[in-house]
Amino acid sequence: MSETRTMSEAPAPLVEMREISIAFGGIKAVEAASVDLHAGEVVGLLGHNGAGKSTLIKILSGAYRADSGEIRVNGAPVSIQSPRDAKAHGIETIYQTLALADNVDAAANIFLGRERLTRWGTLDDAAMEAETRRVMARLNPHFRRFKEPVSALSGGQRQSVAIARAIHFNARILIMDEPTAALGPAETAQVGALIRQLKAEGIGIFLISHDLHDVFDLADRITVMKNGRVVGTARVADVTKDEVLGMIIGGKCPAGAVPGPGASL
Repeated sequence: MSETRTMSEAPAPLVEMREISIAFGGIKAVEAASVDLHAGEVVGLLGHNGAGKSTLIKILSGAYRADSGEIRVNGAPVSIQSPRDAKAHGIETIYQTLALADNVDAAANIFLGRERLTRWGTLDDAAMEAETRRVMARLNPHFRRFKEPVSALSGGQRQSVAIARAIHFNARILIMDEPTAALGPAETAQVGALIRQLKAEGIGIFLISHDLHDVFDLADRITVMKNGRVVGTARVADVTKDEVLGMIIGGKCPAGAVPGPGASL
């Protein structure tokens, strides 16, 4: 029997967003945009501010509701009307601000709003710390600062806590918004290692970034948006940084990319 998979036998993407559109006050923020993401893959979403990438991802995260289009998770159509719906489908978002409670420790942040209780109805601090140690050992085995408020942690360590909070609750799809913004080289490398670990575990990641170097280091594919439309999608190995800049600035789709409806002729 041939070992070559046919297209019909290939696994469905973790996420497919098809022909997604949304307008605010008559202005089309996203128009007929399509992206997908597979298990163990990083897809970089690129474009200038206002290109539509953050709005598109906020539709997937449940922060916005699309005017039209379809979202599929593991091949099945889903309705995502709120962040709660997104979480129910294994979709977690790690925003640039991280949304951490600075005055409490890692365990309190990981279980924020989903605290473990004892049979007497009190906080089960021991259980939450033990689970935090387990997830951090898997994600960042060098992490040791479990008892300190997260305000005392470095930027890379804070990212570790935010990611641990997402994956502890069985996220299969992560949206990461500028995860290395304002980090130094050592912390950027630490976050890169975290992303590679998540990939190895089969988690799919949408990576929103302005940093081409980060995207080329971490992503398998890139999708570029301009003026609310997808310019094109390409494997990182098939395009150069200059070609991607041409997509971002001029909307020109190179030979190594699959053009979208926003590509210039």
